[in-house]
Amino acid sequence: MTAETTTDIVITPAGDEPGARTLNVEVAPERVRKAEATAAQAFAKRARLPGFRKGKAPLDVIRRRYHDQIQEEMLRQVIGESWKAALAQESLAPIADPHVHDLKVADGEPLTFTFHVEVKPELTLERVGGFTLTRTVEAVTDEAVEHQIDELRRQRAAWLPVEQEQPKPGDMASVSLATLGESGEGEGKPYQVVLGEGQAIPDVEQAIMGLTPGGSVEATVRFPDDFPEAERRGESRQVRITLHEVKRQDVPPLTDEFAREVGDFDSADDLRRAVHEDLEHSARHEADAGLRRQVIEEIVKANAVPAPRPLVQRLLVAYAKGYGVPEDQLDKFAQEFAPIAEAQVRRELILERVIAEHELAATEDELDQRVADIAERRGEEPGQVYASLQKANRLRDLERTITEDKAFDYLLSQSTVTEG
Repeated sequence: MTAETTTDIVITPAGDEPGARTLNVEVAPERVRKAEATAAQAFAKRARLPGFRKGKAPLDVIRRRYHDQIQEEMLRQVIGESWKAALAQESLAPIADPHVHDLKVADGEPLTFTFHVEVKPELTLERVGGFTLTRTVEAVTDEAVEHQIDELRRQRAAWLPVEQEQPKPGDMASVSLATLGESGEGEGKPYQVVLGEGQAIPDVEQAIMGLTPGGSVEATVRFPDDFPEAERRGESRQVRITLHEVKRQDVPPLTDEFAREVGDFDSADDLRRAVHEDLEHSARHEADAGLRRQVIEEIVKANAVPAPRPLVQRLLVAYAKGYGVPEDQLDKFAQEFAPIAEAQVRRELILERVIAEHELAATEDELDQRVADIAERRGEEPGQVYASLQKANRLRDLERTITEDKAFDYLLSQSTVTEG
């Protein structure tokens, strides 16, 4: 697109990449002068300077006194007007406010700068079907059922003290740990850890498992290379560890009584059947999710769908914030999670395009029907469910779920699905 003039603001496209636009901006000196005069007048009206009544100080005095503030206000006004002009001229669909670079200001000269704008890329999908996809439902084994039941038993297990016995993995140890240094032994700090679950560094766990309750030991412990606090990685310390108490879980047996305590089950066999059904439901759900991943992957390969860098970076920032990643680990986190973020960006771009092209957005009737279905399962009134979802700000999520379901129903209908 060639440069166009909007009044006395000239906007010239300078470069594109998937997910971003670069625009050079030039603002005529007269427009800059008018913006500066407006800002100066605004300061003059509210300025209080010694020797002058409020609003009566000469403009040249105001300009000298508030030069930096006046220029800042002028730039805010001119850049804002230029952004409005850029939106209109380039028909932009930005996903965030623009970044301003290379700002140049000189008296009597045009004001120049560059907008860097993150935008949704225009995606064309030449092929979204004709693929052969396999839906694989993993069989639920007896071992998986027993493992799930064992988890339930451990969740309800009581912690009982262990006397005169060294702790082992799975035990809960109450200890105090004091740092030894040139100035003597520091104050011991109490800790409670379940051994074998990574709650303490390996050297500390090893030392604890060599003690019996009431015993203590001096040991050199080394912080591992992947320790969360970067400044401590590889560091060694001399410590004294005292073991005060050991507790071990008393896991209840699988009986009819246990089954009744867990839920509305008459017997252990009923519990086992319910767990089996839950695992089968999860297996079917995962098979459906896998099928959706397959069709997205096929569409990506068939259409070379990009993962625009700005969108990926924004998603990585959101991931890092959600996981509470420390600042010193952001680079490593970004490298590890970049493929996941890229896949998510491609998925969203594909779905948005399919939804828009085939008008698959959820309707009010479909939303009402989904709410009614939820209400029936809960044994509640639809109005009550709708109100609770609205209060929790979850109606938009439900609408998005319906829309995605329709989009995937359409995409899967365009391909051949076999059961694996």
